[in-house]
Amino acid sequence: MPRQSAAVYRRRRIVLLGGLILVLAAIGIGVWLLVAQPWASAATESTPKPTPSASSSSSPTPGTVASPDAEASNPQLPPDEATEDVPEASQTPAIVACQAKDIEVKAVADAESYADGVLPKLSISLTNKGASDCTLDVGSTMQSFTISSGSDVWWRSTDCQQNPSSMIATLTAGTTVTSKDPVTWDRTRSSVETCEQENRQRAPGGGASYHVAVSIGGFTSVSTQQILLY
Repeated sequence: MPRQSAAVYRRRRIVLLGGLILVLAAIGIGVWLLVAQPWASAATESTPKPTPSASSSSSPTPGTVASPDAEASNPQLPPDEATEDVPEASQTPAIVACQAKDIEVKAVADAESYADGVLPKLSISLTNKGASDCTLDVGSTMQSFTISSGSDVWWRSTDCQQNPSSMIATLTAGTTVTSKDPVTWDRTRSSVETCEQENRQRAPGGGASYHVAVSIGGFTSVSTQQILLY
């Protein structure tokens, strides 16, 4: 058998050594893959953990619209059924105009007697004797004071009235009110013809008695208020 050369032996050793290295490498890689399993961890990290969806919750969070299931568990009543048991709101009855039988009118003077040169100031007292509130025009348009001595009428507030006005007021049942702004009598005889005159006839003093009557809103005082002038 012919003897092989040293070069052939070297090539065979190299091939054998390379194959052994490849086998050892394959075995090492296989063992590492079985232990590490890198894709399993990668898959675990990349796959998100499932969370409950909005549609699976029966109680919607604030600011969100409830799911159909939630609406089905809490059905709303139809409009006619929802309001069927709701009582109607009580209606406040309208306040009506005052009636003569319920209103008491009186003339009020700021004093019973007046010294020479002192001017009487006159007001109106209104009492609602009825059981219900009522309305009345208490403006100057509807006010009239009359001062007389016996049958002689000396003065009417309407003779020289300026800029009359209306004012509707509510008179509470069972209460009495008095006008805020009194009317002043200048102690002269009035007439529509002498409003601008400065020398109108003056009412006598010396303890002379005068009676004040008043009407307002169509209601006239039953009695008069007596005053004395000095």
